[in-house]
Amino acid sequence: MASVLEDPILIRPFKGHKAAVTGVDFSPTTTAVASSSLDRFLMIWNLKPQSRAFRFVGHVEAVTSVQFSPDGHLVASASQDRTVRLWIPCVHGESSALKAHTAPVRSVNFSHDGQFLVTASNDKSIKVWSVYRQRLLFSLSQHTHWVRCAKFSPDGRLIASCSEDKTVKIWDAANKICIDSFTDYEGFANYVDFNPSGTCVVSAGSNHTVKLWDIRMNKLLQHYRVHRGGVNCVSFHPSGNYLITASTDGTLKIMDLLEGRLIYTLHGHKGPVLSVAFSKGGEKFASGGADAQVLLWKTNFDSFNYKEVLKQHRRRIHTDDPPHLLDIYPRSPHPHDGQSQSIEIDPSFDVTDTQTLDPPVVDISSSVYFSSPWDSGEMCGSDKLADACMTGAQQTGQAGIIDQHKETGNSRTRGIRDFPAMEDSSGSVNWQRA
Repeated sequence: MASVLEDPILIRPFKGHKAAVTGVDFSPTTTAVASSSLDRFLMIWNLKPQSRAFRFVGHVEAVTSVQFSPDGHLVASASQDRTVRLWIPCVHGESSALKAHTAPVRSVNFSHDGQFLVTASNDKSIKVWSVYRQRLLFSLSQHTHWVRCAKFSPDGRLIASCSEDKTVKIWDAANKICIDSFTDYEGFANYVDFNPSGTCVVSAGSNHTVKLWDIRMNKLLQHYRVHRGGVNCVSFHPSGNYLITASTDGTLKIMDLLEGRLIYTLHGHKGPVLSVAFSKGGEKFASGGADAQVLLWKTNFDSFNYKEVLKQHRRRIHTDDPPHLLDIYPRSPHPHDGQSQSIEIDPSFDVTDTQTLDPPVVDISSSVYFSSPWDSGEMCGSDKLADACMTGAQQTGQAGIIDQHKETGNSRTRGIRDFPAMEDSSGSVNWQRA
């Protein structure tokens, strides 16, 4: 049985989606979790006890990715309906559809200053958008197959992308050129991301592997073979010292990157795990799976001297000697396989909250109007969503559907912005009515 003082524990499950959960993300203040699903809905779960969950209705096909903006005032979602939506997370249900991709959109990611958005699509392109103007800025089109993921570096100067053409590419965002490319002949990467310092890129492989690349030296630093199925998603702890992975084999695994070893294997989902994300402070993480559940976990990596934890781990499990260190990560890229056992955590034995009922769900339909958060002084944001939605539900006389296709009464709305973006050869953007 896992120790509550030492090991990650499952706090509670969230049930409300009707199909696989494809993405999860925490609000900046860790008061809410957003999730996307194949059921076509975006949901926001308030982490306060006995709070409602909110289902945002607007996409017409599966939602593949979701992320809060850095300030929490917007939520971005990507969909197989070929659109990206920017939502204001409040009862008005206001959203703006960005249209430029010609195939399903696989991922969406804000720059760390919140000014830009990068998206990846099955149309083999990466597109960068202005959040403020809600316009397409430029496209990157050197991949030769579907692009599964694209991410900004912490400083916003670089973009990392991965594709089914079996490459991971690094792009100079200012000059719009590819400056490096890593090829994996064994399989393609499902997911890619920068570490918090921006010096390394991690890729999650369809061939069951996780690889950590140093982009300063163009060198593979770590290579993990700890899963028995494809790796669908990864997330760095804010310290950069730990990495959590989500796999089709039904498990989450946590690696200690300083020691170069697998330390935890977490069970909880019934079937493939498709998404995972640490909170901004690293004290929690959330996972989403094909079982339509969002699981909320708690950890305490930085709450005490982790070297002491490692000593306790060595008494409990047999491990190989750690590799040499280069900077903060091991120098040798030799594969770390599953022979060194990790601590197995099964939440059927350790669940903090097993009595809390599933939260009631409020449906919020997408409004046909979108007031820019910079234009309006009535920004809701994720932290005010619960109170706003509670008030809105009471005004309707029910906890059911809040239909914002009706007049919102907001005199600051600017008009319909559900237009496709057409990029011409000069790089300018023309907006046309759908």
